[in-house]
Amino acid sequence: MTTAARKTTDTRGRILGLAEAAVLEKGFASTSIDELIAGAGITKSGFFYHFKDKSELAKALMQRYIDEHNAILTDIFRRADELNEDPLHGTLVGLKLFAEMLADLPGTHPGCLVSSFVYQDQLMSREVREITIAGVQGWQQVFRDRFRTIAERYPPKIAVDITELADMANTLVDGGIILSKLLKDKDVLPRQVLTYRELVRAVFLGT
Repeated sequence: MTTAARKTTDTRGRILGLAEAAVLEKGFASTSIDELIAGAGITKSGFFYHFKDKSELAKALMQRYIDEHNAILTDIFRRADELNEDPLHGTLVGLKLFAEMLADLPGTHPGCLVSSFVYQDQLMSREVREITIAGVQGWQQVFRDRFRTIAERYPPKIAVDITELADMANTLVDGGIILSKLLKDKDVLPRQVLTYRELVRAVFLGT
């Protein structure tokens, strides 16, 4: 990569980082292009070189957020599966690794960009909505696939809908983020993940 290309990539990344922090703090509607320009130390034309309008910024923000979280999930379960050939134990280890990662954050989780965008859905384009839906459905599918594989070897000991159990992974993270920020307790979210881990264990092992 040339110096100019690297500088362009760095500037775009800096804008997206500033935008994500601002959106998580006060919402998309209250995040202005002018404040991002000032924060990034660029000109207005510099901003519009990277994003033609605020809708384009929203699209890039969501795609970046989804890509980052896909990479986190993939890495966590890859490491867990390398340690365990058994699908259940690999999943339990993966959830433990996820909880440990969250516990290592210096403060409370900064927030969920998906939730922020959904709360201001009327401001989002159809394309942004489609990207968001596809991202969430992708995360749901990761857990559904794992639980279905587990169920083939460990028939559930508790009557439970595998799809609903998988969807709980998304809802507990969003709920844990809200509770953590409200109570100013950084350990709420990792505790929620560990509680979910015990539920998964009980569903398939009965213990």
